[in-house]
Amino acid sequence: MPEKRSKYDTDPLDPDFARRAEESLWGASRAPRPEETDPLPPASVTEEQTRRFDEQTAESYPSVFVPPAYQPPRAAPDDPPFRAQPFTSFGAGQHQPPATTAPPPPGPSSPYQSPYDPHAAPSSRPVARLGVPENIANVLPYIPFYIGLAAAIVELAVVPRHETRTRFHAAQGLALQLAMVAGSIIFQFVGLLTGSRLGGNIFWLASTVFLIVSALRVWQGRPHHIAALDEPARLLEEKIPPMK
Repeated sequence: MPEKRSKYDTDPLDPDFARRAEESLWGASRAPRPEETDPLPPASVTEEQTRRFDEQTAESYPSVFVPPAYQPPRAAPDDPPFRAQPFTSFGAGQHQPPATTAPPPPGPSSPYQSPYDPHAAPSSRPVARLGVPENIANVLPYIPFYIGLAAAIVELAVVPRHETRTRFHAAQGLALQLAMVAGSIIFQFVGLLTGSRLGGNIFWLASTVFLIVSALRVWQGRPHHIAALDEPARLLEEKIPPMK
């Protein structure tokens, strides 16, 4: 026998509570609601099929982290053939390759200027205005003990410019002699401060040996070019022109 319940019993666990409450309020003759009887209408056949979000974004919104592929411009059928012209650093226009910076032409004191030939055998012909054989005139600027210093100055002041070989060795020998004189003065000053002349004596011995070796190389006709003295030698050759 079912348990008798009163109309004030609102137990939510009772499955028939809602039905009995409506019957007591509206009566048993209430018409059913449409949503209780009519089924849901079917989906429209014209509705677009659901698409994935990542597929849509891949088509319409490309990623900002992927650079776009370069597409070359397409010319119209009646246009002339397209020719790509690279840009210059100063704006539009056809690119001109940078001009190759050629080294400056060698000065009169350069050992590689004609008629000077560094590989030529020593010649015994007399040098113009000097009257000394060429092989001896080329060796004189490298003689130590300040003899080469005076000989180099005389040769630069007397020998004409077309005697390229002699003037080159005179200018290079003069630059070498002046550098050794400056080094000797510096070592003498250091010796006065320290009370030791060992550094000065070593420098004097090394410079003397270097001058002797240079004189022997020039006498044998071997090329003797001191690259570190190029600028001083060229300057001396230009500043001491031959007398007219």
